Amino acid sequence: MKPLTGPRTPRFLRIFRIIKLIFRPLDYLENYAQRYGDMIKIGGDNAPPFVYVSNPQAIKEIFTADPELFESGRGNGVLRYLVGDNSLLMLDGEPHQRQRRLLMPPFHGDRLREYGQLICDITETVTAEWTVGQPLLIRTYTQEITLRVILQAVFGLNQGERYTQLRHLLSTLLAAFDSPLSSTLLFFPWLRQDWGAWSPWGRFLQLKQQIKQLIFDEIRERREQGDESRTDILTLLLSARDEAGDPMTDEELHDQLMTLLIAGHETTASALVWALYWIHYLPDVRQKLLEELETLDAEGDPMAISRLPYLTAVCQETLRIYPIAPSTFIRIPKSPIEIMGYQFEAGTALMPSIYLVHHRDDIYPQPKQFKPERFLERQYSPYEYLPFGGGNRRCIGSALALLEMKLVLATILSQFELALTDNRPVKPMRRGLTIAPPGNLRMVPKQRRQQKAPAMV
Repeated sequence: MKPLTGPRTPRFLRIFRIIKLIFRPLDYLENYAQRYGDMIKIGGDNAPPFVYVSNPQAIKEIFTADPELFESGRGNGVLRYLVGDNSLLMLDGEPHQRQRRLLMPPFHGDRLREYGQLICDITETVTAEWTVGQPLLIRTYTQEITLRVILQAVFGLNQGERYTQLRHLLSTLLAAFDSPLSSTLLFFPWLRQDWGAWSPWGRFLQLKQQIKQLIFDEIRERREQGDESRTDILTLLLSARDEAGDPMTDEELHDQLMTLLIAGHETTASALVWALYWIHYLPDVRQKLLEELETLDAEGDPMAISRLPYLTAVCQETLRIYPIAPSTFIRIPKSPIEIMGYQFEAGTALMPSIYLVHHRDDIYPQPKQFKPERFLERQYSPYEYLPFGGGNRRCIGSALALLEMKLVLATILSQFELALTDNRPVKPMRRGLTIAPPGNLRMVPKQRRQQKAPAMV
């Protein structure tokens, strides 16, 4: 069997390794990959180790193996504070498959088409606030767009007291982990102390409880109304039944809705900031994209925009160079398993590294350069390009996320000429469990374009 290698850090120095993982996560991964290759063993002296995997063949063997060989839910323990025990992210086996089957229908086919115009309309409404010549904290607006989209698509809410409260509370909740320093709460259990509203963790728990009550109130009200003519995701989930004819409980509904709200809002907001940055940092990319948008028929619908090849390639390259999640969900073998000649004991945390795979120069020549053309020149396997994870844990909202990226970008670029206020390179930073652009990235609208976005016509 092949031996696994990795850093042998004395126990008393391991806190510095964790600090580097929090504050310089991509340097942490790249430094170890340069030294130890594409199977990096972390820890394992007195407990099963973590192993970062960045070999596509090994990832294929993990993703295509029988899911029953692994546990994943317990590897996501820190997420339970955000999404709850019944979340799709926390479950394994048949409970996971049941919830996945119930959740899949709203994210495919005609349902996506219905969300298209909604995304364009919300983008136009939010950006109507922009003033030519006035710099913008661009994340404020991408986050507002994605929050409105998810609230309206998931709950069918676009006004009213409950909508206003959810908007405010969700934004405040996610801001609790918007920097590397505040993200330490997720990595060090001893920091998660509830000392009331004046303590960071206490404030987080209070916010979460307020959001939970609002969601339960909405579920109860919607059950009483019984209006199945609505097309939002909550309505679909309320009427969904499993093979035994059983619906989701209120607790299950709450936890799945929280999963959709958090995963479908924060991540897409970050991806949009990255895309806008690259488009305006590289003039050739912006010019090619504008020329492609000009080929659209003025009567074109949002789905025509979603099929534009260069726009699609820009979104794909955005998610390649700085994937929002640096790794996929952990797979924990229930019994010893062999993968690509390596033997892993039960309990080993196998972590396919999205970032390291996306930066292999044997797959992506000049991986540090933003080159959308690479996605027009070749097709990548799901083990070489995996921004949404893979196997039975692949993100169910990936199609909606990509559609939202394309339509928001097309709407903004068709209506505004933008510029970065500072054209220096931008470095990624930790934001909770994700990798994001810095929150202080500013752009300025230089002028409004004469034509409206094609999807608006």
